Amino acid sequence: MKIAVIIQARMSSTRLPGKILMDLSGRSVLAHVIERCFLISGVQEVCCAVPLGPKHDVVEKEARFYGADVFRGSENDVLDRYWQAAKLVKADVVIRITSDCPLIDPVVCSRVLELIDGGFEYACNNAPPSWPHGLDCEAFPIETLERAARSATELDDREHVTPWMRRNAQLRKASILGPGGWTARQRWTLDYPEDLEFFRALFALSDVTASRMTCQQLLKFLRDHPEVSLLNNDRVTPREMNSIMAAGFTIKQTASWI
Repeated sequence: MKIAVIIQARMSSTRLPGKILMDLSGRSVLAHVIERCFLISGVQEVCCAVPLGPKHDVVEKEARFYGADVFRGSENDVLDRYWQAAKLVKADVVIRITSDCPLIDPVVCSRVLELIDGGFEYACNNAPPSWPHGLDCEAFPIETLERAARSATELDDREHVTPWMRRNAQLRKASILGPGGWTARQRWTLDYPEDLEFFRALFALSDVTASRMTCQQLLKFLRDHPEVSLLNNDRVTPREMNSIMAAGFTIKQTASWI
């Protein structure tokens, strides 16, 4: 069974254009994402699904430099881009990651992946949201991705890849429950200048290189340095949509890890 991470990556972010190639401790944000994805247990390939068009060529170049394969496809139909990328790398199971999450945790992703081994047809860790925003991970067999690619017709379903899967009552779905509370209110994703300020402060101040810090280590650091979390605290918003779409999920408790 071949397990592949597919990272959606583009230059044309609306809120912070070019964010995934911004410098973070001497490397691009995308470089950190790719390197962490290679650490997920069982992963055999990492592929960046990049839109067609010359403005995105620099993303392909950066992805290949850090060892990822690349598929170029539709900018707006991201679901089809994922489907075609999965076929390119001959994946049996796909892990979906976004390119603006440089602290994505390989251990948490591995726990989500285990749910697919357990027979579920879609798995995630945000139904309901209970981890820091920026650790979101989804996994699904190639058959589920194919069904979505052939069946989904709504624009939102095509643009965001997995809403059709999350709503589908016929799929066996599960979610890994995180610590919740203070942990779930942490914002570890890059959308605004304040987020970049947060990441740069974190990487500059942490004793252990932040590029290799686990979720546990990051949370401990932020408890000891609350001023760092405050840098992008005003951008923390409720994630109601994931909660609304959580109906029909089997909730799996996390083992004691913190």
